[in-house]
Amino acid sequence: MRSTWQQSWYAVLSMFLWVPWAWCGVVEDFDHVEHCKDYIYMGIPPRGYLAGSNLKKICQILEDNPRFVTLYDPRRHMPLYSAYTFKRSDGEKSMDQPWMYEPQLASSKSSSNMEVYPQSAQMHMRLMDSQAVLEDFTDVPQYVRGQLNPDQHQLEPLDKAATYTLSNVVPQIREFNTGPWAQHEDRIRRRLNNYCHGNAYVITGVTAAGNMIRRDNQDRVGIPEYMWTAYCCPDYDHNAPYLERYHFPVFGAYGLNNRVNNAVVEVPIKTLETFLKGRLDVDKNYQIFYNDCVPDDM
Repeated sequence: MRSTWQQSWYAVLSMFLWVPWAWCGVVEDFDHVEHCKDYIYMGIPPRGYLAGSNLKKICQILEDNPRFVTLYDPRRHMPLYSAYTFKRSDGEKSMDQPWMYEPQLASSKSSSNMEVYPQSAQMHMRLMDSQAVLEDFTDVPQYVRGQLNPDQHQLEPLDKAATYTLSNVVPQIREFNTGPWAQHEDRIRRRLNNYCHGNAYVITGVTAAGNMIRRDNQDRVGIPEYMWTAYCCPDYDHNAPYLERYHFPVFGAYGLNNRVNNAVVEVPIKTLETFLKGRLDVDKNYQIFYNDCVPDDM
């Protein structure tokens, strides 16, 4: 038994040792974690997902600092959505950025920091049960690793680097990734650069119809049927041209992950939610942004 003095000493010591990011990594709730919730409007994540404890909530950390958050499906080895704050940028992609993985998905005792993808084949085997690995994309040239939080929507080098974790990517048809989807990402970048004055909160996700990338006769990575995205910018330029002002404070879009008929369609947030309710495992109260991005004081 510790003495009263020892107990007090340990309590004081723990206060000095505690740092906010120590609560991060795979978490119970985004809205209970310091800093991680800052990447979601009002700190409240999308509501209505039904898969419960089967899904993993990841506070994506690089070099001890949270960068964005991801809802991850470890059964299909794919993110369902990533939520991030948009940073004004010139749209340049990082060059020769190494891919990373999430140690905390493989073991709760591992680091919460994403780490550079290991060279060891033995380490790859340890990761395979919990997440996608680079080998899953080797023999499927029709797919590329499509980022949900794209590095073109970030500014600082470490924020850009953090988007290259495999828990932030899904298999996208090459023609869709480099065509309609890339064009929409750039359209949103320019729109938010020009007309969003405050924070812009973005959530990008997928719907899945059950198709999987297979390797060694095993289902490995879920393939999205549709990609969708939405942003929330409460503080915007009310003098913007009408065709742009119409898209504020909140708007969404979706596109078919295919070679053809893959145009990205921009829609109001309620239309997007209705579209997704029939394609996601969510309940009737599904909502992407708290109060549809309408501030409580309005």
